[in-house]
Amino acid sequence: MDEGVSGWGFAAARLALVVLVGALLGGFVGNFWAGIAGTLSAYLALQLYQLYRLDHWLRHRSVSDPPDAGGLWGDVVAQVGRLHRRKKFHKQRLIEIFRELRRATAAMPDGVITLNPDLEIAWFNRKAADLIGLKRKTDFGLRIGNLVRDPKFLQYLQDGDFSNPVIVRPKAVEERWLSFQAMRYGADQTLILVRDISRQQRVEVMRKDFVANASHELRSPLTVIAGYLETLAADATIDPVLQPPLQEMRRQAQRMTSIIDDLLELSRLEANDEQVKGVPIDIAALLTVLRKDLLARPKRPAEVRLLLDSQAQLLGDPGLIHSAFWNLADNAAKYTPADGTVTLRWWADTDGGHFSVADTGAGIPPEHVPRLTERFYRVDPGRSRVTGGSGLGLSIVKHVLYRHGAELRVESAEKRGSLFTCDFPLQRLAATPDLAISA
Repeated sequence: MDEGVSGWGFAAARLALVVLVGALLGGFVGNFWAGIAGTLSAYLALQLYQLYRLDHWLRHRSVSDPPDAGGLWGDVVAQVGRLHRRKKFHKQRLIEIFRELRRATAAMPDGVITLNPDLEIAWFNRKAADLIGLKRKTDFGLRIGNLVRDPKFLQYLQDGDFSNPVIVRPKAVEERWLSFQAMRYGADQTLILVRDISRQQRVEVMRKDFVANASHELRSPLTVIAGYLETLAADATIDPVLQPPLQEMRRQAQRMTSIIDDLLELSRLEANDEQVKGVPIDIAALLTVLRKDLLARPKRPAEVRLLLDSQAQLLGDPGLIHSAFWNLADNAAKYTPADGTVTLRWWADTDGGHFSVADTGAGIPPEHVPRLTERFYRVDPGRSRVTGGSGLGLSIVKHVLYRHGAELRVESAEKRGSLFTCDFPLQRLAATPDLAISA
């Protein structure tokens, strides 16, 4: 039988005994109801006394022992004691977990900051304090934007797109670069990981400087070599047997020159990552010129189509936009067979402006798509050598689009061709988008 049921049964039996004793006493003194009332009053006083003892123990249980009571009151004291011990155990367990968490976060090489829905600092670890200069007693409850005063970081938090980290260079320590990676959790709270990437950034700067300097230094001797090769190829006295090697040398020299030109252009783009303000660009005229250039190539697809679904102009740098669009169109033409089709399309909608290049080439295996914009990355190195590609075209496209606030999407399937799409934000359109297709 349940202990609670047996306790209540014992209490009911005791109450019945009290009433019986009261009745006997009332009969003895000649007043039946007075006897019952007297014993019930005494019994009530005893219960109030037990209640007082329980209340006193609950208020001072840290310094006093539980009351020694029997029956139902003993069950209540036992239940409260078990609940108190369970609460104390869980409280101690939570304290241990919290201490373990603090030790773990203190040992992390990255800083950790938690923000409430108002972007106010709720907690941070020691590494975050060291990297940003936070003070534990004064900075709790302050907005993170008041302590990390960088426009890129503030825009990053405002946009809410935390798919990629933002790199900040604090003004207080110019030789330090910090990477902030935010993520949402809980009830609209934010967790920020802060990482010191100064060493990686310095290595990256050294690499960029080396590539730019080496490319610049190689350009002059290559120009001389190409000039001499052209002179030798035009010399009628040269043995005809040497003509094929000379032609191959000229082709390779031109390819090297093209690679160096692309490297220099990429270095110029990487030297400045600020957003381009630009001027209105007539995309219809630009794509018309690109189509003519593709059709003028000695080796080209059978058909180059142009679809102009909008007359909206694009705000940007004309030279950079031409370079990006030409690289995409040139790649499509190189990897499309002679009987294939390349389609250039420009359209606008409520999301912004879009330029796409579709081809009917061999397509790209899905495992290669994420790495297409890396420097010198080639899906088929052998074929790239034949077509003369430098492996830098899509890297240039990525940087040009980044400086225009745009993104590159790639859709491809083997033996079904590829589709490269440049998505420009709505603020990059110089005119109200014409959503009606007018091809």
